[in-house]
Amino acid sequence: MQKIATFLWFDGQAEEAATFYTSLFPDSRITQVARYPDTGAGESGPGEPGSVMTVSFELLGREYVALNGGPVFHFNEAVSLLVECDDQQQVDDLWVKLTADGGKESQCGWLKDRYGLSWQITPRILLDLVGGEDREKAARVFAAMMRMRKIEIQPLLDAAEG
Repeated sequence: MQKIATFLWFDGQAEEAATFYTSLFPDSRITQVARYPDTGAGESGPGEPGSVMTVSFELLGREYVALNGGPVFHFNEAVSLLVECDDQQQVDDLWVKLTADGGKESQCGWLKDRYGLSWQITPRILLDLVGGEDREKAARVFAAMMRMRKIEIQPLLDAAEG
């Protein structure tokens, strides 16, 4: 069992977001939905009694918890989810789905989804190329990546060749 889970704060969209995220990746599922209790004292937290409080879910075997905590806190780029992709088709597919319905492209493979959560959609070959022993090649690849929004593999390979 995983000892640390990523906890994500939403303003009423926790279940919707968890359902969306689990639809994107194989081996992903919602594991539990907890609802705000009715304490009888008029104190149920930021949600109405019976409304969704938290949604526990797994993405590719990793645990996450989404909380409907209200409008107090918002996501920012200081935290993002990195997805290592095997090929351009996987990059393209995730990019389209995550930027749909109000998501926003950023640069260098970063985007924000419709809920404001930042993602890095990164082909594994990019990590290999910039982390390799040949620092001149890594610099060329890095420079090519810096000009991109969505990462395109072929231009990275072309830059690696010089």
